[in-house]
Amino acid sequence: MMTDDEDPVYLLFGDSDAVKSVSVTEGDSVSLESGVTEIQTRDVITWTFGHPETRIALMSKESGTFSTSDGDAVGFRDRLKLDHQTGSLTITNTRTTDSGLYTENIKGTKLTIYRFRVTVYAPLPVPVISRNSSQCSSSSSSCSLLCSVVNVGHLTLSWYKGNSLLSSISVSDLSISLSLPLEVEYQDKNTYSCVLNNLISNQTQHLDITQLCHTCSGLLTVLTSAAAAVSLLLLAAVGIFCIYKRHRKTDQEGKSFLLLTRL
Repeated sequence: MMTDDEDPVYLLFGDSDAVKSVSVTEGDSVSLESGVTEIQTRDVITWTFGHPETRIALMSKESGTFSTSDGDAVGFRDRLKLDHQTGSLTITNTRTTDSGLYTENIKGTKLTIYRFRVTVYAPLPVPVISRNSSQCSSSSSSCSLLCSVVNVGHLTLSWYKGNSLLSSISVSDLSISLSLPLEVEYQDKNTYSCVLNNLISNQTQHLDITQLCHTCSGLLTVLTSAAAAVSLLLLAAVGIFCIYKRHRKTDQEGKSFLLLTRL
C-alpha cells in the first residue's frame, strides 16, 4: 500500500515515439487533438513546446486550473486555448516561429504521452512569368520564358501544359529565390501555367503567350504602328500651331489698320 510520502508510480501508455504531423498556413489556427474525448477529474495535463521542453499550458479539473500563461515567455501570449473537456490545445494566429514539437502529458492513474510536429508555412506568393531574354530572333521559332519566386522555402515550382506536368523543382531551404525555364513556340495555342505549392496550399500563374512572346517581325509591326501614330500627332500639332499663328497675325493686322484709320 502506498503511503502519503511515496511518489505515485505511473504506467506509461501510448507510443511515446509516435509523432503526429500537423501543417498550417501562417495566420490560421491549428488544434492539437489527441483523440481523448473527456479528461478525468483527477487527470493533470501538461503541454510543452520545443527542445528543451518548455511548459506552455497546465490543466487540472480537480484544482480548477486552466492556465496558458506559461506560454507567454516563449511568444504565445494570448494565442493559446485549452479545451476544458478534452484537454486539446489550440494555437491561434499562428506564426512560422510556432513550428516545432509539442508534447501533451496526461497524468492520472496512468501516464499518457502524445506528440505533435507542427509546421507553419508562410503564405505563398504568386509566381511571376517573364521572358528569359529581351532579344528577339527572326531565325528562332520559340520563345524562352522564366517562372520565378523569391524568399520561399519548403515548396515545389512546376510548369504545366494543360493538366500535364512538364517540369518541376523542389527546395527544402528557407528564404531563397527559385526559377524554372520553359520554351514554347510563338504560334503555340496550348494553355500553360506555372504552379507554386507546398503541402497545404498552392498559387497559380497562367501564361499569356501573345503578351510575352513577340517575333521580330511582330515587334517591327508594333514599332512601325507606334511611329506612325507619333508622326500623326506631330503633324496635327504643327497644323494647329500654324493655324494659331495665322489667326494671330490677322488679328494684329486688323488692329493696326483700325489704329491708322482713327489717326
